Amino acid sequence: MSDKQQVAAALAQALPEMDVKEIEAKIERPKDSSNGDYAFPTFFLAKTLHKAPQMIASELVEKVDQNGFEKVVVAGPYINFFLDKAQVGAKILQTILADPEHYGEIDLGHQSNVTIDYSSPNIAKPMGMGHLRSTMIGEAVARILEKVNYNLIRIDYLGDWGTQFGKLMAAYEMWGDEAEVKKDPINTLLKYYVRINNEADEHPEYTEAGRNWFAKLEHGDEEAWRLWHWFREVSLERFQRVYKMLDVNFDSFNGEAFSAQKMEEPIQLLRDKDLLKPSRGAEIVDLDEYNLPPLLIIKSNGTTTYITRDLATALFRKRMYGHAKSLYVVGAEQETYFKQLRAALKEMGFNWWDQIEHISFGLMNLNGKKMSTRKGNVVSLEDVLNDSIDLARKQIAEKNPDLENADEVAKEVGVSAVIFHDLKNYRRNAVNFKLEDVVKFEGETGPYVQYARARAESILRKGGIRDFSDVDLTKAGAEAWELISFLGQYSEAIKRAALNYDPSVIAKYALELAKKFNQYYAHTRILDKDEAQPARLALTQAVSDVLKSALDLLDIKAPDEM
Repeated sequence: MSDKQQVAAALAQALPEMDVKEIEAKIERPKDSSNGDYAFPTFFLAKTLHKAPQMIASELVEKVDQNGFEKVVVAGPYINFFLDKAQVGAKILQTILADPEHYGEIDLGHQSNVTIDYSSPNIAKPMGMGHLRSTMIGEAVARILEKVNYNLIRIDYLGDWGTQFGKLMAAYEMWGDEAEVKKDPINTLLKYYVRINNEADEHPEYTEAGRNWFAKLEHGDEEAWRLWHWFREVSLERFQRVYKMLDVNFDSFNGEAFSAQKMEEPIQLLRDKDLLKPSRGAEIVDLDEYNLPPLLIIKSNGTTTYITRDLATALFRKRMYGHAKSLYVVGAEQETYFKQLRAALKEMGFNWWDQIEHISFGLMNLNGKKMSTRKGNVVSLEDVLNDSIDLARKQIAEKNPDLENADEVAKEVGVSAVIFHDLKNYRRNAVNFKLEDVVKFEGETGPYVQYARARAESILRKGGIRDFSDVDLTKAGAEAWELISFLGQYSEAIKRAALNYDPSVIAKYALELAKKFNQYYAHTRILDKDEAQPARLALTQAVSDVLKSALDLLDIKAPDEM
């Protein structure tokens, strides 16, 4: 039984007409700990009981079983519950220390399958800083959902189809140099792509050439397919290098090209249901009744569109994985598009259309400037990660010049700093990235949290105790209560993050836990040799365990030394 359930059970005796679950839903956690650990408002009872809330609170508190609580008091229209800190604190610590790896887990998913589509870079283009958001939000959401017992299938839906490849092939035909491409594939191909886009205004024939090349690709032209395979291979090799740095792994790299081979079925289904309508030589699905723009399915030149491939993808994933949810981590600018996709699936008669969920996010600006691949002002994610590692290495050399594995720690701190900066922001907000502010050991940064955990590990090494099975955990002391109580809220944070697909909840929890531990450390002599020392070390171990767990949910490493 959780603390909240204990409070609900005590109140249930005084409120027999109310269901325990209903009571539990009304219980709040006071912002100020001086008002207790939990509070029960009585406003909502005033109408049925025809009494002032203050009077109701006074009468109810007389009927509440106060066993197991330090005290239960009336505060105006609220009943405030103060937990038995020593006993509850000991129970929290015992639960963490008994199984730190699984602490905080709850069963929301019942092992049902969830597909999650994230990162999804375009081939022949570098992974820029803009890809960081989709990649890391997606990975963190996947890890959080695994923590609440979903089975995740991670998909990197590569942008390896569409008219942009026709443009790239046209550019390569005009200006391409095979030796130059082999020497530096991604940057060279990007140079061609930027050039054809920049010159297309003055040369409309370039755009037409791009369309023709894509049509060749769709119709199986040998040279078009040779170029496509080559561009895809060199791109994926480069992407994997970045994914390795980020510790991100996928179950599938099936992209648009894979779906392009499966488009006959959704097109036929749309025809069978009389959903395809002619429009200026093209074919569309009318979505007026949903207050949405029409869906362009087949262009006037006979080629398909992105949505056609996404319909095929949706059908394939449902059959292949039998998902309970199908998640897409894509920028907020695509909100209308995903509404169209859901509406089209509904019109096609699929009752799982509402399993499609769009996890949207805001833009990332670099030093206040928007990035664009088409215009060539893209900043390589790999370069930023390497710069962050270098900056971390310099700071570690100043703080701890004798650190044995300094290079490895610098990698963990540098990469994690970039990830944490992204994930601490609510995903729908725009993020401004400035490297110097990100790789700091102070403030609301990843290194700050990592350092708090490394400090805990340093204390534990000095304390010399790692087995706390025989320790009297009630001896941690009253000054430890705020920290222990916060450790007990980890599961609530995980649940909130999972339900809202919001990794920032976990990042903020980790930050707050690091702050509370640092405050505790500043005011408590943890290593003093007295009867309470083992309990204080047990608390330090619990903090280290939970910080490591929270960081892992964000795909962030937790070095033992920094």
